[in-house]
Amino acid sequence: MQTFQSDGVEIAYLDEGHGPPILLVHGFASNVAMNWAATNWLTTLTKAGRRVIAIDNRGHGQSEKLYDTAQYGAPLMAEDCRRLLDHLQIERADVMGYSMGARICAFLALAHPTRVHAAIFAGLGFNMVRGMAGTGPIAHALEADSIDDVANPTARTFRAFAEQTKSDLKALAACIRSSRAPITREDIARISCPVLVAVGSDDVIGGSAVELAKLIPGAEAYEIAGRDHMKAVGDAGYKKAVLEFLSRND
Repeated sequence: MQTFQSDGVEIAYLDEGHGPPILLVHGFASNVAMNWAATNWLTTLTKAGRRVIAIDNRGHGQSEKLYDTAQYGAPLMAEDCRRLLDHLQIERADVMGYSMGARICAFLALAHPTRVHAAIFAGLGFNMVRGMAGTGPIAHALEADSIDDVANPTARTFRAFAEQTKSDLKALAACIRSSRAPITREDIARISCPVLVAVGSDDVIGGSAVELAKLIPGAEAYEIAGRDHMKAVGDAGYKKAVLEFLSRND
């Protein structure tokens, strides 16, 4: 992993492979190693002839940990992605985000449409425009002295995952407590690049891939069969669908 300064915040990233660039943006409480390396996405994409740039979002992985909620939020994290492309002198790239990463990629495509060639929104479907309820219990779960003190099953899942990824729990709590800028149906309809929405068929956190794709002109939907939010990311069918989508839109 290398690092660069994004408006004073140290951001870690990986850059490997050769070919058309694709920027990968991981989900909440995850990191490059867990979201993209352990699931063989890095190998899959580089073997397919892609240059892969993968970012550790602020507060995550090897990037700087921040504890002020004002230093988070998807629009701000999208600017980290844009500055990384600037740092690497990449004018335009494909982007793929998982869960929170998909939301970040949507803001990147809206704020800087000339920088995004094609986008894959994975692990986040219709709930991108409906919004996520119940972030308070997740923040409380992250701040609890022990996972044994967490009763809410969804919040407990997030706490367990954050411990698995050896994350900074206080930084994650600040991240999830940050202002959640809305993405409206009208906003999402303004995305003009090719889009693939890929969500597990059993993913109650992300919501329907089909319903989100209907809101984006020309977007495609892929339901990752039999997978929930946590198990969809490494799915072989999802990888195949992404490679085919990228090939069609080269």
